[in-house]
Amino acid sequence: MFVLGIESSCDETGVALVETAGGGLPRLLAHALHSQIAMHQDYGGVVPELASRDHIRRVLPLARAVFDEAGRTLADVDVVAYTRGPGLAGALLVGAGVACALGAALSKPVLGIHHLEGHLLSPFLSADAPAFPFVALLVSGGHTQLMRVDGVGRYELLGETIDDAAGEAFDKSAKLMGLPYPGGPWLAKLAEGGDPAAFKLPRPLLHSGDLDFSFAGLKTAVLTQARKLGDELETRKADLAASTQAAIVEVLLKKSLAAIEQTGLDRLVVAGGVGANRSLRQQLNAACSRKGVRVHYPELHLCTDNGAMIAMAAAMRLQSGIEQASERYAFDVKPRWPLASLATS
Repeated sequence: MFVLGIESSCDETGVALVETAGGGLPRLLAHALHSQIAMHQDYGGVVPELASRDHIRRVLPLARAVFDEAGRTLADVDVVAYTRGPGLAGALLVGAGVACALGAALSKPVLGIHHLEGHLLSPFLSADAPAFPFVALLVSGGHTQLMRVDGVGRYELLGETIDDAAGEAFDKSAKLMGLPYPGGPWLAKLAEGGDPAAFKLPRPLLHSGDLDFSFAGLKTAVLTQARKLGDELETRKADLAASTQAAIVEVLLKKSLAAIEQTGLDRLVVAGGVGANRSLRQQLNAACSRKGVRVHYPELHLCTDNGAMIAMAAAMRLQSGIEQASERYAFDVKPRWPLASLATS
């Protein structure tokens, strides 16, 4: 079975083709991705209308590139999957509309996929694929969550952010320092040359006794520190970046280890854009190694939004038998859609 996946939830257009055969994991045949970063940089953030229009321009050329690379054609497709939510409504409608139009034209079923489930299952695309059950740390855009995952669709929410997510803390703090959009990767790169102990920044909810997160207070502390520095900010920017990153990483690390201890599991999956952060990976690897816990990540190029994770999630849902693709081509999207609502048990 060949599953075509289309991702268009925000500022990346992704298309991919995966193949399922027998009882093994689906195999990625090809994927193509276009990022809108350059287009949105002048505005300091994503402009929804521009994002939607760019998805319209990109999705079909990317699909052609995927079929060329895979040596397949549209006629080979058995299921067309697309991101149904969460995300920007207009951007989601582009992917949903294209997917359902293709399904109708080909007389093939379609399947709407949860964006975060795509991230959650993206490590199964890597050479070091995890095994169920595991604890998942989802750190993608406006989402920071800890989940217990016992199988496809078997999700238990352990904790989540009550305000800003980790990705937002990176991006908003970077913007306060005058770094370009998207700020997170720029802040992480700048932090490599700074002192993480230079500034004492808060670690919100670090000792709360639960697995929830809060990063809004950290952002405010960064703003306060930047104002205190005044003209010195330019020369101390690397130290402030390193101190900010250290605060975020410590909270993610300690909460993840607490989730491992609480569940008694010995496997951790880290997924989403912040999962590419080098400091987070290094500290998680070291801490988990000491505790005998295996850590799994998506390949670096699959940490951002992409079509491969959508095709993979669709294929795994179909393989597990918890969902069937539909030949009803009327569609809707879900800009707000809790991942826990997918739980089957």
